[in-house]
Amino acid sequence: MRIRQLAGMLARVVVSVLGGGLFYTGWLAVFLGMFKDSHAPVKALLWMVAPVITAAGFAVGLMVAQHLTEARREAFIRTFRWPLVGCILGAVVVVWFGPMLIVFGMFLVGTGSVALRELVAQTRTGNG
Repeated sequence: MRIRQLAGMLARVVVSVLGGGLFYTGWLAVFLGMFKDSHAPVKALLWMVAPVITAAGFAVGLMVAQHLTEARREAFIRTFRWPLVGCILGAVVVVWFGPMLIVFGMFLVGTGSVALRELVAQTRTGNG
C-alpha cells in the first residue's frame, strides 16, 4: 500500500470520527434536555437511538471525506452499515458497565469498523 493511499484512508477515518463526534454531541444535547422530564419509554428510546445517530455521523463524515479525498463514492446505506454495526456492538458491550459509558464503546468499535471498512475497500479495488 502506498503512503498516499494510507494517508487518504487515515484522513477518511479521522473525518468520520469527527462526524460521529458532532452527531453524538447533538444527540447528547437533546438527551440532556429531555431525559429529566421524560417517562421510561422515552428514556429507553433516547438510549436506543444513540448508536444509530452516532453511526450516522460516522457515515456522513466518511462520505464528506470521500468527497474531499476524491475517493470512490458509495450510497449512504452502504457507508452507514459499517459504523452502525460497530456503534451498536460497542454500546452493547459497554452498557453493562454504565449507560453513560457507551460513548467509549461506540467510538472505539465504531472507529475500528470504519478503519476495517477502508481496508476491505482497498483490497476489493486491488490497491491493497
